[in-house]
Amino acid sequence: MLLIVNLSTQRALLFRNGVPIGASTVSTGKPGHTTPTGIFTVLQKQVEHYSSKYDSAPMPYMQRLTWYGVALHAGNLPGYPASHGCIRLPKGFAKLLYGETSVGMTVVISQGRATPRLAPTPQIVADTVNDRASIDGGFVWNPEKAPQGPLSIVVSGADKKAVVLRNGVEIGSAPVVIDRAVDGTWAYTLRDVDSAGQHWIWVPLLSTNAAGDPVSHDEWGQFHAPEAFKQEVASIVRPGTTIVVTSDSLVSGALAVPVTVIDGDSKARK
Repeated sequence: MLLIVNLSTQRALLFRNGVPIGASTVSTGKPGHTTPTGIFTVLQKQVEHYSSKYDSAPMPYMQRLTWYGVALHAGNLPGYPASHGCIRLPKGFAKLLYGETSVGMTVVISQGRATPRLAPTPQIVADTVNDRASIDGGFVWNPEKAPQGPLSIVVSGADKKAVVLRNGVEIGSAPVVIDRAVDGTWAYTLRDVDSAGQHWIWVPLLSTNAAGDPVSHDEWGQFHAPEAFKQEVASIVRPGTTIVVTSDSLVSGALAVPVTVIDGDSKARK
């Protein structure tokens, strides 16, 4: 499952394995209480929940995205951004969504107006490429830390590193050589796998990103990781897997435009 929330259009689109299965209007954060953009995981679910920050305001069918007050929940939709940062949904849609999702599901919050498009298989997890001489192995792989749950892979151009998270828990990392600079932040989710290979949906996260054409195989060929690491990752990739590529560091926190790359536990990666 992947939920995409577009702040510009005030709409949400729900995918299962890359196939759109539902859509709804939303009401997001008003001025002064902006809903953050980025990729999040559902941290907690409660059918009946009341805000601890805003006078015990009811938040039916709550699905928490951060530990500092951002969640999906049923609420009033006046036709414009009106919340304190949460994503309000119509009650009927919120109830149906709650019944289909699980903790660890990926939620993308974007400012862009572009529709997600299919992209070729990212070679970093799917294809065999020759290891570069500058890669000497040295990766970490601990899948037992989170045996099950949604899978996310974050590739940082600044850190030259890939991090694998399952159910919001880091289970692996490896050095990545990138032939040319990565510009911006974007995401992919695996739609399905057939005789032609893996099929991914491309999701821009920021309105400043170039939107439109799918990324080519040649573009993914600019990324190189240890072969053993790629094989380990490929063995657990399933439809619904999310890949994030960003030019920003996962540890510096010095982003030109604030983006939460992954918020899978009490410590957001920024």
